[in-house]
Amino acid sequence: MSLILAREAAFKAIFQLDFCQELKDEFEDYENLAIQNVVEEFPQLTENNLVILERNVKGTMAHLEEIDEIIQKNLKKGWTLKRLATADRNILRLAVYEMKFAEEKLSAGIAINEAVNLAKKYGTDNSGKFVNGILDAVSK
Repeated sequence: MSLILAREAAFKAIFQLDFCQELKDEFEDYENLAIQNVVEEFPQLTENNLVILERNVKGTMAHLEEIDEIIQKNLKKGWTLKRLATADRNILRLAVYEMKFAEEKLSAGIAINEAVNLAKKYGTDNSGKFVNGILDAVSK
């Protein structure tokens, strides 16, 4: 359960970083600020969870260009990342990071399941199916 909370916190930090991109130029340490903001929201996170949270946020941001290319290649013709719902886009980013770039990669099945659960909680009515479809294509 606590790993699920760490992943949810990481999603929220990545969402915040995406939503407020203009602040990245103003604040040198914006990633840490975003992480600190979500840590305050999830006081039940353990020290291990905090390490996972930080690794997922910083890793996703470090590989953002590559991750976005992977997602873009799997979108239907005419769709762009900017066109996606912000929650869906950032759930996909975190899941692709965990599947493709993390030190301890998650299996596609686990990453997809966790991403779908986040999409159902934070996305639209169709987000779960959408995220599942994109990540299934990414995993193949």
